[in-house]
Parts: sequence; structure tokens; C-alpha cells
Amino acid sequence: MDATALVTPQELAEMLRVPVSWIYQRTRLGQEAIPHLRVGRYVRFDPQQVIAFLEAKGKGGSSRTNGVS
Repeated sequence: MDATALVTPQELAEMLRVPVSWIYQRTRLGQEAIPHLRVGRYVRFDPQQVIAFLEAKGKGGSSRTNGVS
């Protein structure tokens, strides 16, 4: 992973066209959490890993949506 490719929760939310709150919520789901890194108190994401994770979940992963569709 290239450190320059890491994005903030706000940037990831814009890329995925979802609320920032959805991004933060998805970092707290344990093994169901979207891939993320904690840098001190900050959360950062590799967009390629997140997209691959979401695509894999959509192709046969958990059908649980936690109230968000």
C-alpha cells in the first residue's frame, strides 16, 4: 500500500457517495468493518482495498445491512 494513496473518511465518503457517518460506522463492525488504518486518533483508508472489500461483500458476503442500504 502506498501511503500517498490513503484518504480521509470525508474523501472516501465522496468517492462512494455515502454519508461520512456511514464510513465511521463501518469502521466499528469488527470483522465486518471496511479496511482501514488508525494513525493515532485518525482513520485513513486505501480506496482500492475498500472497493475490493465492498465488491466481495456484494458477491456473496453477509446480507446484514445494519439498517443502512
